[in-house]
Amino acid sequence: MTYTRRNMVEEQQEASQKIKQLAAICEQLHFHLDPIDWKQYGMRAIVYVNGIEIAPLIEFNQFEADSVLRRVRINLLAHAALQYVHGNPNLKVLMWSPVDVAKPEEFLSLWIVTLETDERIAIAETIKNGQRVYEPYAFDGHDKEQCVRLFGPASEGDYQPGEMVTLKEREREFKGEILYSIPPGKVVTSRKPNSRGYHTVAGTASTSGIAARYIVDCKDGFPHIVNQSQVSRQAS
Repeated sequence: MTYTRRNMVEEQQEASQKIKQLAAICEQLHFHLDPIDWKQYGMRAIVYVNGIEIAPLIEFNQFEADSVLRRVRINLLAHAALQYVHGNPNLKVLMWSPVDVAKPEEFLSLWIVTLETDERIAIAETIKNGQRVYEPYAFDGHDKEQCVRLFGPASEGDYQPGEMVTLKEREREFKGEILYSIPPGKVVTSRKPNSRGYHTVAGTASTSGIAARYIVDCKDGFPHIVNQSQVSRQAS
């Protein structure tokens, strides 16, 4: 709907109704919704959660819990990551990636926030004092107990902890050290049979017939979690 001064009253009424819906969902999701000045700005009022700008009210098209959670979460994750690196306000977040953990510890979920500098920041989503909180998560890839808590028991694979490898991710190459190996993820890439083992489409063959994922430290923050098909040994 296009709003003009003639239908400002109608816009205010709609904004008031939308805010009530949004407030109820935020309470359900344990978000603290800040006061919204709908009387002055109508549907163009900015939505803030815990003092962090989320979006204009008019951009909330779906008032369902999952939709609101996604929209608010990515903004709070980005804010936590930028606060952690003391980034300038123009620094951009390129990607938000959930980490598939075996048994979550004290958090609801764990995310990797990748900045345009390629730094990868781990942010944990938790509930504290009845509110969702987003804080940097300290991870030590050489702490085997922590690896087991996050990813489950180590799995067998073609590559061993300590090996230096090259990995391909999003059409780029990274070099790093294998820290840990884990079973394939819940979502498995389509495979094609191969006489020399098997491989994912456009992937690297597994000579042992063992598929694994690897935790690889590339010195750019939280380690990369990659499939067998993305990894190859560095040329000596």
